Amino acid sequence: MQVTPQEVKETLSMISEQNLDIRTITLGLSIRDCAHTDIQVCSQRIYDRLTSAAERLVPVADQIAREYGIPIVNKRLSVTPVAEVCATAVHTAEDFVPIALALNRAACEVGVDFVGGFSALVQKGISITDAKLIASIPRALASTERVCSSVNVGSTRAGINMDAVLLMAQTLLETARLTAEEDSIGCAKLVVFANAVEDNPFMAGAFHGSGEAEAVVNVGVSGPGVVRAVVEAMPEDANLTQVAEQIKATTFKITRAGELVAREASKRLGVARGILDLSLAPTPAEGDSVAQIIEAIGVGRCGGPGTTAALALLNDAVKKGGVMASSSVGGLSGAFIPVSEDAGMMASARMGALTIDKLEAMTSVCSVGLDMVAIPGDTSVETIVGIIADEMAIGVINNKTTAVRLIPAQGKQAGDTVEFGGLLGTAPVMPVNQYAGRVFAHRGGRFPAPLNSLRN
Repeated sequence: MQVTPQEVKETLSMISEQNLDIRTITLGLSIRDCAHTDIQVCSQRIYDRLTSAAERLVPVADQIAREYGIPIVNKRLSVTPVAEVCATAVHTAEDFVPIALALNRAACEVGVDFVGGFSALVQKGISITDAKLIASIPRALASTERVCSSVNVGSTRAGINMDAVLLMAQTLLETARLTAEEDSIGCAKLVVFANAVEDNPFMAGAFHGSGEAEAVVNVGVSGPGVVRAVVEAMPEDANLTQVAEQIKATTFKITRAGELVAREASKRLGVARGILDLSLAPTPAEGDSVAQIIEAIGVGRCGGPGTTAALALLNDAVKKGGVMASSSVGGLSGAFIPVSEDAGMMASARMGALTIDKLEAMTSVCSVGLDMVAIPGDTSVETIVGIIADEMAIGVINNKTTAVRLIPAQGKQAGDTVEFGGLLGTAPVMPVNQYAGRVFAHRGGRFPAPLNSLRN
């Protein structure tokens, strides 16, 4: 499609006044050929692979941003799930922390913000390698700044691995303990998934899936401020059909900007073009908020009655607008609701309008799940198991991606605040329902795949 002068003018206005940006360019890299029986050799191979393949990522992204005047906020890497690469070293390596250190060194060397892929896929069972990687997560995240980790514990095809859910609850608490002096920030880099996608460019859940090319560039676009401004400008007597159409038209324009950047990045880096993820990912900046879009639609306060319906309308319209603008829309694409990264969510949580129970209901219609939610540091492992299991069940039964990124903030109680700074923002510590049963959390086994998984 040709880009018209009017579209250029509108895009410049979105950038200067409404916080439109390319949230991330993520270079996905296969590191399968880095495997070795010696973990130190494997680590060095991974470092060499990343520093060689990604040396031009940041300069190219900066050049595109200057030429087109579109801010590119983050440059990131994702790699093959590390558990798949370390199988040959599992019986000789004490742990996989050296891999995390190599990933972090490479990220610092090439200048990217984060690298994702210290990951395992255990939705149906946990191998020896998977278990060793999960055991390594707390120290890996405590000893690095830029490494992100994810573990997929459920899928519609497999059900939910409840042994893995318990293991991840324990891992989450240990990660929180090891990073307690930084408000348990390690947990902000750890995601528990159901139905994880292989081409997600957003952190902390990005990894380079087995169905991907050797190297691929994925682009994530974000523009909640643009959508909020458009909805706020609509008259109060506009009906919801009109609101949805306006959101759809706006996200079409946002996606066109991302499409341009994705084409250029792929061409200049000389790697395969992957997906364009149109996700309304908020930031702590004023006005750059999904919660404020919900309120602009007409809900009194995000978290109040009508919130889930408004979010469903928003998510659906975003997806429809995106797929009309690009044939490569993928990843998660929709609306994100990370509490610490959204000024409107934070405000609603502080006043009690937004609770964890309401957030859980909202995740049934948005793109991810319970995201960047701080909870009291003394929350029991059984409670965390229940929270994760509930969220995984929403994803498995509804055949969608869901995720949990909880921060059990050590030494903090409900009403306190955790401070991460930058994109990770600030979060109020939210109270949790403590009536979790010990028996449920420790039964283990596998939550069976739902009937709708039988589609062959």
